[in-house]
Amino acid sequence: MKDLSRICNPYNEDKVISACGIFGMMSRKGRTFSGADAIKAMANMHDRGNGLGGGFAAYGIYPEYHDYYAFHLMFMSSAAQEATEAFLRHNFKVVDDDEIPTRPHPGVVNPPILWRYFAKPDFHFTGGRPDDDYVVEKVMHINTQVDGAFVFSAGKNMGVFKGVGHTEDIGKFFCLEDYEGYLWTAHSRFPTNTQAWWGGAHPFSILDWTVVHNGEISSYGTNRAFLEMYGYFCTMHTDTEVLAYAVDLLMRKHHLPVEIFAKVVAPPLWNDIDRMSPKEKALCTALRIVYSGLLMNGPFTIVVAHHGEMIGLGDRIRLRPLVAATRDDIQYVSSEEAAIRLVEPELDRVWIPKGGEPVICRLESEALATA
Repeated sequence: MKDLSRICNPYNEDKVISACGIFGMMSRKGRTFSGADAIKAMANMHDRGNGLGGGFAAYGIYPEYHDYYAFHLMFMSSAAQEATEAFLRHNFKVVDDDEIPTRPHPGVVNPPILWRYFAKPDFHFTGGRPDDDYVVEKVMHINTQVDGAFVFSAGKNMGVFKGVGHTEDIGKFFCLEDYEGYLWTAHSRFPTNTQAWWGGAHPFSILDWTVVHNGEISSYGTNRAFLEMYGYFCTMHTDTEVLAYAVDLLMRKHHLPVEIFAKVVAPPLWNDIDRMSPKEKALCTALRIVYSGLLMNGPFTIVVAHHGEMIGLGDRIRLRPLVAATRDDIQYVSSEEAAIRLVEPELDRVWIPKGGEPVICRLESEALATA
């Protein structure tokens, strides 16, 4: 993986001041729209990034492969691609693959080989294990064992598109105005503790879970050690990776609802817990004890997405900005209100979420059936 980190880092930055911009928009009715608005919103927050990383996650974009995992991969060499393809075909039924469509853009230089594969496991491969667990295991194998190969997206009917460059340039590079999805999230990166590389751009993804993040996770070492006990291996050289794996562990594997997930990663302070009712105090105390290794210290706001749901969440004392808004069936979350109003000037409601309290948008039941 060391070679991939050198694909593009024109400034060789080690430590810069934190900024980052995040944005998300979702139709509760499942109406699809192109990535043009998300690109426009991120262009409006251009100065929150420094050109060292940007990306998007889009949901509902592969309806023709609705039941297949869409693997998005980046390769440093054709040899890495050949080795990965052999691994995929040995462990999955691959029904289609092609180069991820891109167009030349002056703001995006020296990209890796970008390819996508549509595949699914069957009982012959999994031995009866849940497909999602099997996919996570194989993704971890590629990212840790295949030199020069990196899986940056592996969910059904969704995809992550990211790289080194300003976010609006990344969106145009990947031709995202040609895709139609009902949920889009986006990120502009201003790295703090790590070098910029293509895999280290946001969103971070595992299965159909994606996370974009503004801030700094100072508890990264503790979080990483906790997650590695459950088979998650951090290979992306950035603190945000632990958030994506925490989401998968807590919400998919441990079946915790969003509201409880928020109390784990951004828990109330102990003096606030002491003033709670006995029932709520018992719950928050238990979560602090059982999941102490997943408390996320440091300033952060995140947007978490998966099929049917978008979640905005800030740290418990609100050290990074987050604004939410609605217009008809569209929910927005963003680092800046101006980015939302550029996309939709007439909003029904705008508000600032409290620290540690999630903003949740869910597909309505009739839309969920077709997502």
